[in-house]
Amino acid sequence: MDEGYEIVYVEKPEEAAWEIIGRGLQKFNIQHAGDEGFQRICFAVCSPNQEIVGGALGEIYWQWLHLDLMWVRDEFRGRGYGHRLLLAMEEEASKRGANHVFLDTFSFQAPEFYLRHGYRVFGELADFPPGHQRFFLTKELIET
Repeated sequence: MDEGYEIVYVEKPEEAAWEIIGRGLQKFNIQHAGDEGFQRICFAVCSPNQEIVGGALGEIYWQWLHLDLMWVRDEFRGRGYGHRLLLAMEEEASKRGANHVFLDTFSFQAPEFYLRHGYRVFGELADFPPGHQRFFLTKELIET
């Protein structure tokens, strides 16, 4: 290593550290893979008084939707909100130029839900968390 430089543990990284590291990686990626076309998308299930009781968050880059988070409050599960959220995310991503989607989920969450919606498993981590599996799934999006 260069004299005077060291690697240190940062207890509570501030936004500045995330900004420097993230922007550095983004610049490197663009140099090698072109503009990512980064976009965030979000749909929420809202009560009549605008309380959020569920939703989905994702990011589009390089024509892929990464479905990062999807959750519906327990008492609203089984009513079709998850199905409608997933379709809304896929349709919006497709409109914005995404051709594919990927996500990860745990065995105790909803892998069967995604399989029923045409996703396929492309990777699995056993015993993560202990006693469970983490699944990585993907699906081709068809423009609507």
